[in-house]
Amino acid sequence: MSRPGLNAGGDAIALFGTSADPPTRGHQALLEGLLQHFPRVATWASDNPMKQHGAPLAQRAALLGALVRGLHEPRLEQHQELSSPWTITTLERAAATWPGAQLVFVVGSDLAPQIPRWKEAEKLLQRCRLAIVPRVGWPVAETDLRPLHRLGAQIEVLPLAIPASASSSLRLQPDRAQVPDSVWPVLQQQNLYGHPQP
Repeated sequence: MSRPGLNAGGDAIALFGTSADPPTRGHQALLEGLLQHFPRVATWASDNPMKQHGAPLAQRAALLGALVRGLHEPRLEQHQELSSPWTITTLERAAATWPGAQLVFVVGSDLAPQIPRWKEAEKLLQRCRLAIVPRVGWPVAETDLRPLHRLGAQIEVLPLAIPASASSSLRLQPDRAQVPDSVWPVLQQQNLYGHPQP
């Protein structure tokens, strides 16, 4: 298992793209946790080519923006211009935005087994460090890490406790308790995911 703590250094930027479909309290906890480990965090809403989305990208970006603003943390920024269905493109854009910075690409443990099948996987893993956040029900397995190591990945498993909170569940069954306070008014204003404006 890769050890945590490789994120020392003031030039590291954690990069976290998400479908934000919609953002949940789990997303909020993850962003707050990343801020404890990295000097800067950049996030954006993205289209995942392996998923069907419940709202257009522009609306999901607005929801994520509400969450970012609600956290009132200047070290956390939304950089929607990084958004791409392809991680390699995102990393190329990030490298152009922050020349010389150490890029740390953040994924949930459920995505780790998929990365070797991503577009230009070996190339993208050479352009960043990989930070894996354990998700409830998806323990980080050494068998999932080995293919990544063979591709040259520098991996760190972050010791974060993220509450079980799935966007897919919220789309099926609205639950006010799982929606961040800053996101809730935007859901209502835009009448998304069965959250109509009162």
